[in-house]
Amino acid sequence: MPSKTTSKTTSKTTSNFRIPKAELDGIYGRMLSGYAKRTYGEVPDFAYVMYHHKPLTKAILSFEGKVAKFSALDPNLKSYAEMASAAMIGCSWCMDFGYFMAHNKGLDEAKIRQVPVWRDSDVFTPLERDVLEYAEAMTATPPEVDDEMVDNLHRQLGVEATVELTAMISLENMRSRTNAAMGLASQGYSDTCELAPLAR
Repeated sequence: MPSKTTSKTTSKTTSNFRIPKAELDGIYGRMLSGYAKRTYGEVPDFAYVMYHHKPLTKAILSFEGKVAKFSALDPNLKSYAEMASAAMIGCSWCMDFGYFMAHNKGLDEAKIRQVPVWRDSDVFTPLERDVLEYAEAMTATPPEVDDEMVDNLHRQLGVEATVELTAMISLENMRSRTNAAMGLASQGYSDTCELAPLAR
């Protein structure tokens, strides 16, 4: 498993913040900043946006902490689904950070790199392709999910994992659409661990 990357030597932030960056002040802001720097090497741009609404920031981080403990769904499938959703929305921040986190969790980077072009790639299993298709169908506006798609995943994954998959895709939609709307772009997280670029 790759070692955890916790420091950044350069920052390639290209975000065009559509509202001013909030100051991470007070005890909670200092704690948030310290944790982020220890864990990710720097403060993620979304923290500067969300911190304008401190109760919302606390609620989201608490929820994300609980979500991170879910284990009914295979972590590789979860990562592919999240990346497919972020790619379809066009959130470069989420793509960059998702790739970085997949690396730190020891997931299959070769496949992660191919998520944006999964339909033309031969590295994914039939189940993985079903998951990617479902992620895109859920992310489409309006959603393009049908009964056969859900029944197929239910048979292969079981009901608990299917529900978890659905929830994670919904959550990634919230993340990606929020970050994209706020003008956040890649911070260069994947560059810190010298990851190969994502397929385009």
